[in-house]
Amino acid sequence: MDGKRTIVVTAHTGREPAVRSARLVMDRLIGAGLNVRVLEGEAEEIGCAGAAMTPETPEAIAEAELIIVLGGDGTLLRAAELARPAGVPLLGVNLGHVGFLAEAEVEDLATAVDRVVENGYDVEERMTIEVAIRLNGETLATTWALNEASVEKVDRMLEVVAEIDGRPLSRWGCDGVICATPTGSTAYAFSAGGPVVWPEVEALLLVPNSAHALFARPMVVSPRSTLAVEIVPETGAGVLWCDGRRRFDIPPGARVEVRRAATSVRLARLLGAETTGAPFTDRLVAKFGLPVEGWRGRVRSQ
Repeated sequence: MDGKRTIVVTAHTGREPAVRSARLVMDRLIGAGLNVRVLEGEAEEIGCAGAAMTPETPEAIAEAELIIVLGGDGTLLRAAELARPAGVPLLGVNLGHVGFLAEAEVEDLATAVDRVVENGYDVEERMTIEVAIRLNGETLATTWALNEASVEKVDRMLEVVAEIDGRPLSRWGCDGVICATPTGSTAYAFSAGGPVVWPEVEALLLVPNSAHALFARPMVVSPRSTLAVEIVPETGAGVLWCDGRRRFDIPPGARVEVRRAATSVRLARLLGAETTGAPFTDRLVAKFGLPVEGWRGRVRSQ
C-alpha cells in the first residue's frame, strides 16, 4: 500500500448512464490523488485509465475506505454482499427509480464526489437479519438480508403459522409473509401494506402478504425477538427470497427463522450538502412526490 486513500467504484454495467457516471467518478477521484479500483467483472465494460482491478471478494476490498455504487437499490444490494463482511461503507448514487438506499442523485454526482475527497461524510449502521431454514431440527440453509426475508408461495396459496419468540401468533392462508428490517420497510414490505419505519428505529417487521384472515395486520416487534414462519405440511412447498437476490426452496413442513444479525451494513451519509444528506422525511416526500403545500412549519415566537 502507498498510504493513499482507496475507493472502489462499482456500477450497473447494463445501463450506459451508470457506466458513463462511473467513468466520471473515477476520473475525478484519480485527479484528486486517490487510489481507485474497479471490480474485475466490470473492468472491461467500465474501463478507466489509472484505475486498478480488484477481485470480487470481501477480502480484496477490505483495504478500501469506501465503495461508491452507481445504479439503483438492486445494484447497492449486490455491492452489500461484498461490503458487509469486509466492513466497508457504501455510498449509493441513484440512477434507478425510487432508490431509498442511495445517498445522492445523479445530478448531484460532482458534489457527492467532492464530499468524498474532502472526507465530508459520516457512516451509519443499518441492521441486518440472519435467516435460517430448518426442518425436523436440521438446518437446510442459512443466509442474511438487509431489506427483507420473504416467504412466498410457489404455485398456490400457502398455509403458514407465524411465531414470535417461540409462541404461535396466527395461522394464515396467504401469498406469503415478509420479515423486514426498518431499511426494508420502504421496499417489498411497503408494497405489501407494511408501515414505513425510520431507519434509526430498531425493530423487526412481520408483514402478511394478501392473507385471508381477519387478524393479518403488519406488526412491529422488538429487535431482540425471533420471528418464525412455519409452512403447514399439507400446503406444499414454498420459496424464500432474501433482498430479492438470494433464492432458497422451502420444503413442506419446514420453518424459516429470522433474527437480528450481529453484522450490519454500513452506509455513508454526506455532510454539508444542500441536495444530499437529506433527512429521511425529506426523502419520503421527494421519492413518493408527497403533497406538502400549505405547510407553514413551527411558528416562531416574537
